[in-house]
Amino acid sequence: MKSLSILGKGALVLSIAASIAMAAPEKANLKIGFIALTDCAPIVIAKEKGFFAKHGLNVDVVKEGGGWAGIQQKVISGEYDYSHALAVMPLAATLGISGNTPMYALLSLDYNGNAITFSNDVIDQMEKYGLDSVKRPVTSASLKKLIDAKRAAEGSKYKPLEFGMVFPVSTHNYEIRYWMAMSGIDPDADTTLKVVPPPQMVANLQAGNIDGYCVGEPWNERAVMANLGSSLVTNYDIWNNKPEKVLMSTKSFADKNPETTQAVMQSIIEAQKWLDASWDNRKEASAILSKKEYVNAPKDIIDNSMTGTFQFLKGKPSEPNPMFNVFANNYAAYPFYSHGMWYLTQMIRWGQINKAIDMKKTVEAVYRPDLFAKAAKSVGYSLPASPWKIDGKDQYNKFIDGKVFDPNHAVDYIYDTKVNHAKVSKAALAKANTWKVKTLQPAYVCPYGPAGCANPKFIK
Repeated sequence: MKSLSILGKGALVLSIAASIAMAAPEKANLKIGFIALTDCAPIVIAKEKGFFAKHGLNVDVVKEGGGWAGIQQKVISGEYDYSHALAVMPLAATLGISGNTPMYALLSLDYNGNAITFSNDVIDQMEKYGLDSVKRPVTSASLKKLIDAKRAAEGSKYKPLEFGMVFPVSTHNYEIRYWMAMSGIDPDADTTLKVVPPPQMVANLQAGNIDGYCVGEPWNERAVMANLGSSLVTNYDIWNNKPEKVLMSTKSFADKNPETTQAVMQSIIEAQKWLDASWDNRKEASAILSKKEYVNAPKDIIDNSMTGTFQFLKGKPSEPNPMFNVFANNYAAYPFYSHGMWYLTQMIRWGQINKAIDMKKTVEAVYRPDLFAKAAKSVGYSLPASPWKIDGKDQYNKFIDGKVFDPNHAVDYIYDTKVNHAKVSKAALAKANTWKVKTLQPAYVCPYGPAGCANPKFIK
C-alpha cells in the first residue's frame, strides 16, 4: 500500500508537471508597443512590478514615436506582438478602414483618462458667450455661439477653429465630435479636426497651430500647469466610465499563441488590480511612468490626474476626480461587446463605414470576452453577468446629453442625432442588423481598492 501511495504521488507530480509544460507560453520573448500616455500604465506596471516575469514572459516594452499609425503598422507587420491601442483600432483594422488586418481587442486597459483643452484665447471668447468654466460638466453651447458669431462676422472668409485629435479612428475623435454635436456644431463644417500625436499637442497649442485638442494624460495637465490653456471637459464628463484603451493583437498571432496570450492577459490584469489597490500604488506608478523611457513627464503633472484629482483650469487648484483613471474597478478591464458596438455606431455616424455591416457579428469577431474570462478567473478578477449591457442608464454611467445606448436599438441610436454624416442608409443598416441580444446591467462595484472608485462605500 505504501508503494502504491508513492506511485500515486509520483503520478500526481508528473501530471502537474505535464500541465505546467502544456501551459507554457509558445513565445516567451515579446515586444509590446505603447504611446507615451499615462494609460499605458497597466503594461508598464506589468513589466516593472514583475507580473510578466511571474507568468514566464520576457517582455520588451517599447515606446512608439510614430503615433497611433506607427502602433497599428507595427502590430500588423509583427514587429510588436501586442500593443496599447485605442479601443476602436482593432475594429477599424478588421473592417479594412485602417490596416485591413483581422485584430483582437483582448482586454480593456482602462476607463476615462482624456480631456478637451482649449487655448486661453478661445476660452476668453467662449466666456463672452456664456461659458461658465467652473460648472461641471461644461457643454459645447458657448462654443456653438462663438462659432455662429465668427461665421456671421467673417462670411465667405470664415476661418474655422482648429482642434487636434490623435487619430481618425480614435476615441478622442468621437469624444470631441460627440461633445460638439450635442449643441449642433458640425465638426466637419464648423471646425477643422487634424491629427496630432499626443506628445506634440502642447507644443502645437503653444505655437498657435491649433486652438485646442482632445488627448489623454499627461498632455492636458501639461498645458494647464504651464498656463497655456484650460481643460474644460473630460471624457468622463462626456460619458461616465467610458472604455478608452485596449490590449490589441492580430488575430493570427493570438490564435497561433494562445498560452502566450493568456500569460500576457493574466500579467496585465494583475497590474490593473495593483493600480487600483491604493492611492499609494498610483503615486508609485506616477514615479515609474515619469521616467524617460516611458511617458517622460514630471511626476507632479502625472500625479495630478493619476492620484484622484484633475486640474481643469490654469492657476486654480485641482479638483477631486477619483474616476479620472480606472484600471480594474467597475469591470474596467473587461472587453464588453456593447462598448465595441458603441464605437461602431460612431464610425457609421461620421461616415467612416460606407456600407451596411452586421454590427453584432463584427464586434463579436474582434472583442474577446471569452478569452478574457479564462485569464481573469486564473488571477481572481471578477466577471460581469453579460458582455452586453445598456450604457447611459446607471449611476456612474451617464452620457452628457442624457441619451441611452441600448445595443438592441443601435441603428436608431445612430440616426437619432442632430448632426450626422452617415454614408449608409438607415434602411440598409437595419436590414443587416435584425438580431437581438440579452443585456444585463452590472452593479457598480470596487472590489480591488479605493483608487478609481467613486466612493469607499462601494469597496467590497
